[in-house]
Amino acid sequence: MSDSSDSSPARATPAQTPLGQTIYLAPEGFVQDLVAELGDVATVEDRLVFADGPARPAAWAQNIWHDPVRIEFASIKEGARALRSIQRNWALWTLRHHRRASLIQDNLPHVSARPVVFPAPLPTAPLGSWTLLDENTIVAAARCSSPYRHGEVAFVENRTVPPNRAYLKLWEALTLFGEQPGPGDRCIDLGACPGGWSWVLHELGASVVSVDKAPLDPAIAALPRIEFRQESAFGLKPQDVGPVDWLCCDVICYPTRLLRLVNQWMESGLAKRFICTLKFQAETDHETARAFAAIPGGRVLHLNHNKHELTWMWPAAPV
Repeated sequence: MSDSSDSSPARATPAQTPLGQTIYLAPEGFVQDLVAELGDVATVEDRLVFADGPARPAAWAQNIWHDPVRIEFASIKEGARALRSIQRNWALWTLRHHRRASLIQDNLPHVSARPVVFPAPLPTAPLGSWTLLDENTIVAAARCSSPYRHGEVAFVENRTVPPNRAYLKLWEALTLFGEQPGPGDRCIDLGACPGGWSWVLHELGASVVSVDKAPLDPAIAALPRIEFRQESAFGLKPQDVGPVDWLCCDVICYPTRLLRLVNQWMESGLAKRFICTLKFQAETDHETARAFAAIPGGRVLHLNHNKHELTWMWPAAPV
């Protein structure tokens, strides 16, 4: 293995060779879902999926490495210098040669990984991703789909008020959405029990119509701008609710049923924005996920806080 000291005369910065592929990082446990979604792939390295050509839509990708390059290098400092010549901020995905990769990362500027205090704007500084294919070959992408390290959004959690941890999904979705409800907004929370999502919307200053056949947590139900309707989200007609600025839905149901509900609300024109969770049972319903992805102006993605789920947002900012 090459020495980490660079006592030899200064070398030219190693060349960057386009890989001609896109690299997709799968969420833990969902590599096969990502491969099934992408179709034709070149190779799979742990959770990294390499596919020829430019980036494709990939809901099951936690992060997408655009236009990666291959860099051959001789020493640790040379590898770090090559990355710094491209841009400042890098996140290491450790695949193999872990110690050597860590030493290269240590020679790069430190990137803070402090938890996010919600609500917060998206980071604006470019953050690239890189890994070692072998001890002398870096693969790196200066541009990634997520502004967060490996697409992982960690929050400073509220461990006392929310009745469950589902609120983290809505925090993440709203952060990626790029805007949040506020005072004067009217929201509907379908499948609200026990009330985590309703709590998030209320804390942001909005008024919330919370709908579920099961009761809300009493502390959530008692909040001043919560109107609880104890009925089925699927039996409720949009006209019975009226205009809403945000429709949020974390209801447990088959994705096909959720698609019918969303279509009903979209046809009514009464909801300005949507954030909905597609919850899968034993098998992933890729067909319905594709149907959601085909809705013009929307976006389907796997949040860091999703389990065997995807989140659909509409309208969505370009990625």
